[in-house]
Amino acid sequence: MKSLLAPLVFMATGTVVAADLTSQPTLTLDGAKSIAASAITYARSKNAPGGAIAIVDAGGTLVYLERLDGTFLNASDISVGKARTAALFGKPTRVFEDLVNKGRYAMLGVPAVAPFTPLQGGVPIAVAGKVVGAVGVSGAASAAQDDEIASAAAGAFEKAQAGKVSFVPRTQVDEGFRRDATLVSDAGYRVNASRRNGPGEAEVHLADTDIFYVIEGSATFVTGGEVVEPRNVSATEIRGRQLSGGEERHLAKGDVITIPSGVPHWFKEVSAPFTYYVVKDAG
Repeated sequence: MKSLLAPLVFMATGTVVAADLTSQPTLTLDGAKSIAASAITYARSKNAPGGAIAIVDAGGTLVYLERLDGTFLNASDISVGKARTAALFGKPTRVFEDLVNKGRYAMLGVPAVAPFTPLQGGVPIAVAGKVVGAVGVSGAASAAQDDEIASAAAGAFEKAQAGKVSFVPRTQVDEGFRRDATLVSDAGYRVNASRRNGPGEAEVHLADTDIFYVIEGSATFVTGGEVVEPRNVSATEIRGRQLSGGEERHLAKGDVITIPSGVPHWFKEVSAPFTYYVVKDAG
């Protein structure tokens, strides 16, 4: 089955540390079309008189738009505005309509989104806890039905993505090792294709257990001990210049090592190229 989400990969040069890069699932055209199809199927099951369905990506850029026969002309623009507002704020647009109805008219002057559309019918789409886009519907029997159709389409897509078997072809894996990329990202784990050209900083991951499987190269790897000159790079990660103390191991092709959350670790020496899979388990 063709993936309806594609990884967004960033390039880096020099010595690369996997934690320096993130991968954001990106909604594909096929994925957007499937969301629109779900919306249309649901709308027809509820005898909706028409409707325009807009699908945008996480940045609010229009990916796909479909307008049913009999829908008023401006419904297309309104559906895009709803979808874009939902994606960029990460909230259903019914939240903003409710705020305006309660007297917070300052919301109407929000400059961050053009057009900012505080009308219900826009719903964000999240996969593995990350917003990948949004669906906006306009032109159904009522504003409430716009929201109902959008919610049903978003929910169907999210349900289809949950627990889906992930297959990454070799060409994408090879490219992943070249760019140090995330191959698979799910709610509780992710798989990285990682590459090192030299030693790195000491690290402590407070929320993730790391599992390394070495593909090629060798390294002197230290676990335990104390982080020298520690600093917090996020709420769940500490880094430092090196480790003081700890246990040294020689890692080579075929080796597997597991580093539980909270355990300091450090690539002290690396024979490049050193490539390895990293499975990060947040469970």
